[in-house]
Amino acid sequence: MRGSDAAARPALVIGGGVAGLSAAVRLSAAGRAVTLLEMARHLGGRCRSFDDAKLGARIDNGNHLMMTANQEILDYLDMVGARDEMKIAPLATFPFIDLAHDRRWIVRIRGKGAWWALDPRNRVPGTGLGDVLDLVRMARAPDHQPIGDLLRRRGQFWRRFWEPLAVGALNVPAVEGDAGLLRAVIERTFLAGEAACRPMTATRGLSETFVDPAVRFLTASGARLRLGAQVKALRFADGSVAEAVLDDGAVLPLAGADVVLAMPPTRAMALAPGLTAPAEGYPIVNVHFRLDQPAPTLPDGAFLMGLVGSQSQWIFVREEIVSHTISAAAEEAKQNEDALVAQLWRETCQALRLGPAARYAAVRVIREKRATFLETPPETRKRPGPQTAWRNLFLAGDWTATGLPATIEGAVLSGRRAAAAAMGRGG
Repeated sequence: MRGSDAAARPALVIGGGVAGLSAAVRLSAAGRAVTLLEMARHLGGRCRSFDDAKLGARIDNGNHLMMTANQEILDYLDMVGARDEMKIAPLATFPFIDLAHDRRWIVRIRGKGAWWALDPRNRVPGTGLGDVLDLVRMARAPDHQPIGDLLRRRGQFWRRFWEPLAVGALNVPAVEGDAGLLRAVIERTFLAGEAACRPMTATRGLSETFVDPAVRFLTASGARLRLGAQVKALRFADGSVAEAVLDDGAVLPLAGADVVLAMPPTRAMALAPGLTAPAEGYPIVNVHFRLDQPAPTLPDGAFLMGLVGSQSQWIFVREEIVSHTISAAAEEAKQNEDALVAQLWRETCQALRLGPAARYAAVRVIREKRATFLETPPETRKRPGPQTAWRNLFLAGDWTATGLPATIEGAVLSGRRAAAAAMGRGG
């Protein structure tokens, strides 16, 4: 098929999370007539903001650590005109506290490469030369090997760096995680130097940064967005998707169209027989406290703090909202809410040096039971690429084979790759 003919093919995107929005934006920018179907009444999936009546504040449904290394995110925001919605920290500064020992330190990434790890003023306390060499070993980690088999050391560097990093990045117990995915994280960030390591956060919220600008872009491009539209089944003929059947009985003919399936793996497998996908992973629990005054400032303008010897791994601070993230939260997802809140409030007070009389104004607990796919070696082997057995069906989602963990960066990348595969196929 000639390039002009390929550009004229309509495109259907099923799923309106970040991966689906990324694919739709790319296809629409290429001149495709795009229809996007989303079964929920909102777009963004697990990457969205909402007004919480209990907190009396607008919050994100989950906390996400993004860095200036996330070029896919920045390119996407440039496309939809939302770069200004992303706040970038002035320095690559990561404050930590070991709550069990009340020990504080700051990891400061300076200059290029990994030389920062040799400077005792910047690195994790208790770090020795062997620990620094572990960074090099991780940079050479093969895919599909457990982290626990690669890094057998269990000293302070493990406890204060590798473990919180791996749990937060992969949402699995650190020893179980796929070393190749952690390698992809550190080689793009901590081993790339300061320019890649400055944290980023959505200034107003995830919806205002990733979703609303994409909706404006797609609407201006003539795309059709349908919320509350669930695809019940796909029908196949002659090696292609021929029709999509909606839950209201409507049938969409898809002959001559490209279809991007941007749904969670279990739903994607239900629509595309024979599709292989990784299993669902551990839950993530986020606990949001609203203080009765702005939260204390963190060093060097940082807006997150790492916790060790604690129940949560990270605290995110935005004005009067303090949010905890607990990854690999198999137990916390079932824990009594009052006990969980009490524990995390104690951690908040210690980490932020709030006085003994400190109280919170409101709290919200959000348990994300299907937060990510299971990022262990046996399951990462099952991640499919964007192309499928059907010539006009393509996959997007952070669970596909992006080479990255299940992150916003991976979701955006998957959408771009799915769109590229659709635009590159023949007739």
